[in-house]
Amino acid sequence: MKNIFTVDIHTHILPKDIPNFKEKFGYGGFISLDHHKPCCAKMMMDDKFFREVDDNCWSGERRIQECDEQMVDVQVLSTVPVMFSYWAKDKDTLEVAEFLNNHISELVKKHPKRFVGLGTVPMQNPEMAIKELIRCKEIGLKGIQIGSHINDLNLDDPSFFPIYAACEELDMAIFVHPWWWMAKEKMDKYWLPWLVGMPMETS
Repeated sequence: MKNIFTVDIHTHILPKDIPNFKEKFGYGGFISLDHHKPCCAKMMMDDKFFREVDDNCWSGERRIQECDEQMVDVQVLSTVPVMFSYWAKDKDTLEVAEFLNNHISELVKKHPKRFVGLGTVPMQNPEMAIKELIRCKEIGLKGIQIGSHINDLNLDDPSFFPIYAACEELDMAIFVHPWWWMAKEKMDKYWLPWLVGMPMETS
């Protein structure tokens, strides 16, 4: 008999329908979903296949069903790190973040006893990041997920300190997730990005 309250903090989710950000912003590099068959979609970066995902990547109801099967009481939802888009124009990164954060907020409000939400913010622009952090708090999210580096900067760069201070002041958690690891261009095959790249970036 289960007698431990179980929280899964590392769970990623996407909206089922993602806007065509390439068309909207006028340049590529953003992720879209190609729902090529029922309950399954291809994550596409422009015309390049990135990964295939099942409906548990966007369906809250499916998530809850799986949680019940695996005896998980609560999931902490955050976006898939490839959606961070720190490389994009600041205002475009903010728009992507707002879209993703609104989606997670809606899921949390719909299932408040099963989901906790983490947002994403445009870390490359600390002023914008803090404004979106405040909004994340207002829409019920409990923290933010950030990458293990921000473009060419490590997380100890002083430019990020105001964001960390704002998180402390607002009582917002920070979940650091590895992404865009070194030598990525040499690890495209054999699942090496996740077997080697992610642990290397984490360490």
